[in-house]
Amino acid sequence: MSAAKAPASAAVIGGGWAGCAAAVELAHAGCKVTLFEAARSLGGRARSVEVHGKLLDNGQHIMLGAYSDTLRLLRRVGIKPAAALLHLPLQMRYPPGSGMDFVAARLPAPLHLAIALLRAKGLGGDDKMALARFSTSARWMDWTLYNDCSVTELLERFDQTPRLIALMWRPLCLAALNTPPERASAQVFLNVLRDSLGAQRAASDMLVPRLALGALFPAAAAGYVESRGGIVRIGARVDALEAAGDGWQLRCGAESQAFDAVIIATPPYVAESLLEGLDAAPIPAFEYEPITTCYLQYGAAVRLGLPFYALEEHPESGEWGQFLFDRGQLDKDQAGLLAVVISASGSAVELGQDALSAAVAQQLARVLGRPELGSPSWTKVITEKRATFACTPGLLRPGNETGLPGLWLAGDYTASDYPATLEGAVRSGSAAARAVLQRTAIP
Repeated sequence: MSAAKAPASAAVIGGGWAGCAAAVELAHAGCKVTLFEAARSLGGRARSVEVHGKLLDNGQHIMLGAYSDTLRLLRRVGIKPAAALLHLPLQMRYPPGSGMDFVAARLPAPLHLAIALLRAKGLGGDDKMALARFSTSARWMDWTLYNDCSVTELLERFDQTPRLIALMWRPLCLAALNTPPERASAQVFLNVLRDSLGAQRAASDMLVPRLALGALFPAAAAGYVESRGGIVRIGARVDALEAAGDGWQLRCGAESQAFDAVIIATPPYVAESLLEGLDAAPIPAFEYEPITTCYLQYGAAVRLGLPFYALEEHPESGEWGQFLFDRGQLDKDQAGLLAVVISASGSAVELGQDALSAAVAQQLARVLGRPELGSPSWTKVITEKRATFACTPGLLRPGNETGLPGLWLAGDYTASDYPATLEGAVRSGSAAARAVLQRTAIP
């Protein structure tokens, strides 16, 4: 079989990160792409919204140096990761006087973690021994379990200390899988650790976007697609699709258009409705977990000691924040703006926006020892109710295939080593695009 030949036309339904990735890959291969997005902006569940004249993300994200596909496509669409992302060594740093202080050294792996462990503050000898034991055992078993279990069960199996669980493993699990450790898949958690802690030092780096998420990839992806003759349609909901000869007919409002291939890059419940009546493989039902970001605006002179901190959550005491970001250190136009992230935030959301933002402000004032943080000039709570699927043990996730020729799925929920992350979405979109192109290979 010779090199693949791009189909004359392809539609991508859904302008989230998976859909944008698929559209970019197809456009790069010479396919004429039409990207349909029902909302008024691209980005899906990782997008930007305007609040008080500022462009805020609907959730603060941290990427990893291991996100190879995301970094590759950022470069392809003209985004320079060195400028668009703040690069930091792997770290778990709490405000001074609380928690722990763990920072990977700028040394080759695995020395970067060994030195970090020796230098770590806030951990006792038992904690450090437990962390070393876990890392060594995970490498020995090649980061693989014969039978999946919960993260909590995994940590108990390797005798992790309560302090290490509270300060390291629980926040990492929540940040990576957006699922509480007692319900989260240990195998998927190990996959993330394998590609970060278990890989080269640069793979473990934390990458914090300086740009709004919409500008970081979706807007640049749209420009790239259009520069190669593609079409990006915003506010265009695809209502139905049906087989038409060797291709597919899409209905969008009163319009109908034919394509050689289609990638459905919507959330699974939307994809399921589009596939209704077609002889496609079923999409399993997923449980979902919310993510809440609380933005607090202070005077422009307010600045933290670090770009971001981990926070100890104590819901029973009204302290819900898990990670704190100083937006002013990422974007000078957002000086004095702090963002607090709460993953798997179902219980926190029940408080209501006003009560939650007040509780978060008081948490910051106490933990940072700065009473003025208890009185922000304004706050905004943004909750993405279906931010990710609940990444539970043994979860069955569909592949990119629908079982129908020329029709593919893409999204962070499809079968992957990764949880619902930006990298998972991008990898799925790229895989779906490759499937479209390989199907049209010349015999």
